Formats: sequence, C-alpha cells, structure tokens
Amino acid sequence: MRRLRGGLVSILAATLVLTACGGSKSADAPTKLTVGYIPVMIDAPLYVGIEKGYFKAENLDIQLAPLAGGTDVITQTATGNFDVGLGGLGVATFNALAKKIGITVVAPLHSEAPPVTTPLVVSKKAYDSGQIKSVADLKGKKVSINAAGSATEYWLARALEKGGLKLSDVQVENVAFSDVPAALENGAISAAMLGEPVVTQAKDKGQIVVLSDDFISGFFPTIVLYNTTFAQQKKGPAQGFMNAYIKACRDLQGNAFKTDAIATIVEKYTKVPADVAKRSNAPTFDPNGQFKIDDLQTMQQFYFQRGGLTYTTPLDMRTQIDTSFADAAVKKLGPYT
Repeated sequence: MRRLRGGLVSILAATLVLTACGGSKSADAPTKLTVGYIPVMIDAPLYVGIEKGYFKAENLDIQLAPLAGGTDVITQTATGNFDVGLGGLGVATFNALAKKIGITVVAPLHSEAPPVTTPLVVSKKAYDSGQIKSVADLKGKKVSINAAGSATEYWLARALEKGGLKLSDVQVENVAFSDVPAALENGAISAAMLGEPVVTQAKDKGQIVVLSDDFISGFFPTIVLYNTTFAQQKKGPAQGFMNAYIKACRDLQGNAFKTDAIATIVEKYTKVPADVAKRSNAPTFDPNGQFKIDDLQTMQQFYFQRGGLTYTTPLDMRTQIDTSFADAAVKKLGPYT
C-alpha cells in the first residue's frame, strides 16, 4: 500500500508539472493578427517583416487577408474583421474617422517621389502617332484612375495641373490597374494613372509610354490602420506589430528593392517577377514612422473640393492619428538617421 501511495504521489506530481508546463506554453502562444492588404509593392514592409521573422520575434502570427483594392480595407478593419489594415488615404478613410466607426490611424505606409510609383501613362500607339505627346493633349479625353475617391484621383489632379489642365478638363473613368493596358490599346480610355509593377510590365510589352512621373514628391497617400478595439485592448500585440513594421521599413531604405533579397520577397507575395520588381519605380518608407500632417490635411481639403466627404467641418488631422505606437517602436529600436 505504501508503494502504491508513493506511486500515486509521483504520478500526481508529474501531472501537476505537465499541467503547469502546458499552461506556460499556452500563455506564450503567438497572438494571431489578421492583416488586410493589397498584394502590391507598396505593402513590402509586411512581406519583409514576415520573411525576416520580425513579427515572429514579437510573438505574432500574421494571418494575411489579401484584397483586390477599393474601400474594403477600411470597412473590414472598422468592423473588426481585420486587426490591422494597410490602405489608402481616401474618401472612405476620412468619412470613417469623422464618424468614429472603428479605425485608428497609427503610421504612414508609403510615399512617392520622382519618378513616382504611380505615373500618368498613355498607349505607345497614341504616343508614337503624335496623337498624345503631352498632358495638354488630354483635354476632353477619357482618363482613368483605379477607384473614385482614392489617392490616385489626387495624383491625377496634380499630374494634370502640372500640364496646365484641371480635373474638369478630362472625363475621369474608373479602371482597375490590371485592365489599363488593354483599355488603352482598344481606345476605351486615352490615358491612365497606373501603378507599379504593372507600369514596367506594360512597358516591357511595348503597350504604354509614361507621360508624366514627376508631379509629386515625398507625399504620403497610404496608411497603416488598427481596428480601434484592437488598439485599445491588445496593447502588447499592437505595439509588437509596430515594432516589426518599423524595423522592416528600415530594411527598405535606399536601393533595397534592387537587391536580390528584397526583390525575391516581393515576388513571393505579389507574384511580380523579381527582375520586374528591381526595375520598377520603388515606393519609399519612413524609417521612423513619422507622419506629414500637411499631407493629410491636403488630401482632406482635396476631397472637400471634390464633394466626396459626408461631413462639413474639416477634421484637425493632428487629433485623428495615434503616433504612440510608432513613437514607442522608435524608442525601442533607436532613431534612424
């Protein structure tokens, strides 16, 4: 009986140890975060952070939710289907902020400088024939953007302005980037805002000519969003995501996109051949996650003038962003200079 009792004690002790270990393992399990994004080059920090293990080092398990584009990133993040969203600074973003319906802007995503990542292009046939040789030749013609109320609408306004035209001087159409080369070829549109890497791919095929690519410099049209509940109630994972994100942005400075290592990562997540990624006009990323408030205010004013916003009193964008996560990340990593 004594031996049996001793055996039971040993078994009980072992069970307690295993239970304790199990509890510890559970507590250390990675936090799953659902991230909404569009599989294009401008979301490269996400890909780099995953491939280099930066998110894993923060004990995060990133669940990718790719989208075709449009306002879905904003709506899905606002409703909580996404914890994090990488999206554009468009009409839907400003309207959601005004209504306080569940998104928190926490960091800038990409910026563009000449030659821009999203230039104004025309068909090579129209250019070579002399039909369209300059922006001024687009007056009265159909010109496309990828979505109404998106940053490309502002891009088009600036490109036209530099060429002496206004948005009202052209017929603005909505055409997905992937459909632009064919639409130009068959004459459905005369010009288009077109994003990389489709630009480089279409140039390789002899389909397009870039008409203007120097109308914006250092402007931030895209942002990183947190679902507000996630940002408020899961501070640890929210901070961990930002730490990894900022670290990945730092890997993308200079000519990083022209290296084999980064181009290969971009190819994996966007299906764009590494060779094309290397030759594309690359986006840029702020290594300290710092906003340009003036850019946010400028975009808001533009949409007011276009009549797309549902509110009448402009938001003070300084009160609409939460820089605490980026600030803490930079404090941990050290400032990038």
